[in-house]
Amino acid sequence: MKTTTAMKRAHARHRLDSSFEESGLQSGVPRPHSGWIRGIRDALGMSGTHLGARLGVSQQAIADLERSEQRETIRLDTLRRAADALDCDLVYALVPRTSLDEAVRQQAKRRAARLVDAASHQSRLEDQEVSPEDTDQMISDLAGRFLDRRDLWS
Repeated sequence: MKTTTAMKRAHARHRLDSSFEESGLQSGVPRPHSGWIRGIRDALGMSGTHLGARLGVSQQAIADLERSEQRETIRLDTLRRAADALDCDLVYALVPRTSLDEAVRQQAKRRAARLVDAASHQSRLEDQEVSPEDTDQMISDLAGRFLDRRDLWS
């Protein structure tokens, strides 16, 4: 039986997974090679000097800003100011590579497999080997118990 806390975590995962699906963010959007600032600035036909004027900085500062974005060392507040100057919104998100529910299931299975493998090794030493089918079933059963436990990731 799931605890109230476990049910809340499962519900939160489901809400976030649904949000990612609805927003289309689950696949992510690749950054242009030159970076978002340079890519959008060029597409708008805006020079570095003009963007600098909108931000109150020099053209050289814009070149530094664009290099900083390419190196992934730009600060979020700086990127937000540049977005505003380009009449854009900054969308900041961590996008899971799989659904959050799937990430939890995979972690529970990995953790269960480590424990079952350790027990299986000991059983082999005692000449009491367990069949692969039984091992898979034990991993599956144990993984089900690990779901929604706070210590799942330790």
